[in-house]
Amino acid sequence: MSLKSSVVTSLVWKFLERIGTQGVSFVVAILLARLLSPKDFGLVALVTVFVSVANVFVQSGLNTALIQKKDADDLDFSTVFFSCLALALILYAGLFFGAPLIARFYNNQMELVPVVRVLGLMLPLGALNSIQEAYVARHMMFKKLFYRSVGAVIPAGIIGVLCAFYGLGVWSLVVQQILNAVLICIIMWFTVKWRPSFSFSFQRWKGLFSFGWKLLCSAVLDTFYRNLRDLVIGKMFTPADLGFYNRGDQFPKIIITNINTSIQSVLLPSLSSVQDDRERLKSLARRSIKLSSFLILPMMAGLAAVAEPLTLVVLGERWLPAVPFIQICCFSYAFWPIHTTNLSAINAVGRSDVFLKLEIVKKGYELAVLVIVIYAFCSPVGIAMSAAITAPLGSFVNAYPNKKLLNYGFVEQMKDVAPPFILSAIMGACVYFAGCFMMEKMWVSLILLLIILCLFGFLVYLGLAMLFRIESLDYIMKNAKDLLRKKGFLK
Repeated sequence: MSLKSSVVTSLVWKFLERIGTQGVSFVVAILLARLLSPKDFGLVALVTVFVSVANVFVQSGLNTALIQKKDADDLDFSTVFFSCLALALILYAGLFFGAPLIARFYNNQMELVPVVRVLGLMLPLGALNSIQEAYVARHMMFKKLFYRSVGAVIPAGIIGVLCAFYGLGVWSLVVQQILNAVLICIIMWFTVKWRPSFSFSFQRWKGLFSFGWKLLCSAVLDTFYRNLRDLVIGKMFTPADLGFYNRGDQFPKIIITNINTSIQSVLLPSLSSVQDDRERLKSLARRSIKLSSFLILPMMAGLAAVAEPLTLVVLGERWLPAVPFIQICCFSYAFWPIHTTNLSAINAVGRSDVFLKLEIVKKGYELAVLVIVIYAFCSPVGIAMSAAITAPLGSFVNAYPNKKLLNYGFVEQMKDVAPPFILSAIMGACVYFAGCFMMEKMWVSLILLLIILCLFGFLVYLGLAMLFRIESLDYIMKNAKDLLRKKGFLK
């Protein structure tokens, strides 16, 4: 199978996996939001800050090193498996015994202690699953991830909703997350042939870690900063405020996870396979930026435009304070296609040292902006704004090294992104003003209004893309026809 065919097929399966998983998760989140209070979501978000940072150390950048290494064998995979599992158990012990300190940090909310100790189990469960996932990604067997994710999220979601219905409160969210992780491990164990060989090579670990430690430091900086807003809002304000921010962040993040993560999961092994051919590497990176921007930018613009009616329909009136968070996060996430494609390209050529330097630079000015915003605008919305302020600058920083590495610099990237950006801005403005007018007149119900606005936005964007002959639309249509023809649906 050619690289292009392999990439397209893998992308389809990865996208189906993400859309299936996040689609079910989205429905479950809606039901839970109807049954639980913003405080319940805020309490889990408080704990997730610590679990997320600890999980970065479990991954240690070694998973990416396994995908990037040309000749990774069973000894490499087994070495990383046991080192990650051992570290996960050590970090879980730290969370278990440190749970009272975490509770006292959050203004003596002692109900967090058992939540920390149970959610901390995500660390060893994640370690059990992560190496098999790296194996699947390296061999581009993304069909297996589809069955794994969908097979886990549905029963976990059902159990979580039932727990909420019967009044278990915050534990409904805890049970849902833990059960999902357990089911993922079980399904992967039976569907992926790879097994650890009970062998360990310190020399192999050292070689992989020489690449991975820079990614580890980068990931620690990035994860800590991304969770820092949660930590600050949870510390300075109420769990309910954090719950509003958390739900506001969820809507755009689902779209990003579905599309951008699908593209990038396939992109890294694809880029790594042609890392010695810089022309092909540039071609793949450019295609990724064009395609992901064409898909993500209109969704972010449209979501920001319909944030209020969407919140009313999906979550209910008590969640309206989440609307400004949705709109702010939409702007921040709109820059992700540029961020992740550039960083994947840097990793693919083995320059994790450049990756680390970029993270140090970005986190330096991002932290400075966050501190200024906290003092100047001491509010949850102001804190959320800090990410939107720094997102555009991050695109320039991430693109800067690829001018030399790939001859694909920031100016050329902006030219590739400009068409979908302009069309998305026009479409978003049309949808927003149409929504304001229709809500003021109240001609239709909110559900029908939301459907009309989504359809209107889709038709406006598609019409503009066809009118101006946007290349990404032609690429999508051509590959869709080729795939349908290959499956026998078209002649």
